[in-house]
Amino acid sequence: MIRVLLADDENLIRTALATMLALEDDIEIVAQAESGEAAVDAATVHSPDVAVLDLQMGGIDGIETAGLVAAAVPSCAAIIVTSHGRPGYLKKALSAGVRGFLPKTTSAATLAEVVRTVHAGGRYVDPALAAEAIGAGDSPLTPREADVLEYAADGASIAEIAQRAHLTQGTTRNYLSAAAAKLGAANRHEACAVARRYGWI
Repeated sequence: MIRVLLADDENLIRTALATMLALEDDIEIVAQAESGEAAVDAATVHSPDVAVLDLQMGGIDGIETAGLVAAAVPSCAAIIVTSHGRPGYLKKALSAGVRGFLPKTTSAATLAEVVRTVHAGGRYVDPALAAEAIGAGDSPLTPREADVLEYAADGASIAEIAQRAHLTQGTTRNYLSAAAAKLGAANRHEACAVARRYGWI
């Protein structure tokens, strides 16, 4: 039996996935979690073979959760399911050691096959998401520019962004200007929108 942990903050989706996967003869749902933190706790207790994680949950996201689960249970393979198939997320997930990445529109039969594939040591990336990621290219932002832009995403003032990033206001303006220029954006708000669209922040 392949022991599976499911984590999704939407109860309906999580329970539907659990019900569908439990119909498979070789898959057992050993735990469900509604947040990344709860998923890490559940993984530590149940030692699943595969963790199926929603990309965007309250608290820590699926990619960070995958890293923490791998640290707690090194033998556990992670799969990300998402309704936000942005190229940057796919690249971050693969860099974090995630072995499967697929949209929530995937059929239950495909998800079950992906669970088997990653459990056997393989990888699976949805072909459409992979093609989009290749087409989008790599982020032009440095890690620090991306961080500062992310702090600006909620409409924060320069002073607030500088405080969050532990920078001077002048340095913060420089990072934001550089990021906007690289993304061809008129201002930091537009730059945030572009970077979000590609999953670079």
